Amino acid sequence: MDIDYEYLEHTADVRFRAYGKTLEQAFENAALAMLNVMVETDSINNTLSIDIELTSFDLDSLLFDWLSEILFVFEVDEMVFGRVEVNKITVDGDDEQCSLEATLYGETIDLSVHVFDTEVKAATYNDMRIEKSDDGWTIQATVDT
Repeated sequence: MDIDYEYLEHTADVRFRAYGKTLEQAFENAALAMLNVMVETDSINNTLSIDIELTSFDLDSLLFDWLSEILFVFEVDEMVFGRVEVNKITVDGDDEQCSLEATLYGETIDLSVHVFDTEVKAATYNDMRIEKSDDGWTIQATVDT
């Protein structure tokens, strides 16, 4: 796969597709697609890190929780992130329980340095898709702006 993510036409919100050779890489790229809507991630020095561990009852819920957790940390801890590493995603049974272990790299928000674009209010389940193919994984997600 040559592209990590792309933005799709949507009337009011932001919809994107993220790609990865592994599910972990697709989740990383989904996070970066959302983060790049909010802030120019190239302007971020990734000097701080936050570990994230999540458990959800299926992959769609895990993706929703993942994007929501990033927004929560952004708002509460006032941090921006320019690098994302999803270390491990585990799917138990028939997609009955899923977990994620990841690290977000970034820094505290500095309005004199960081260039903000669109406010993302929330992740949504609207037209969410997680698909596996011979080439890897594709995630489609929409965030409320």
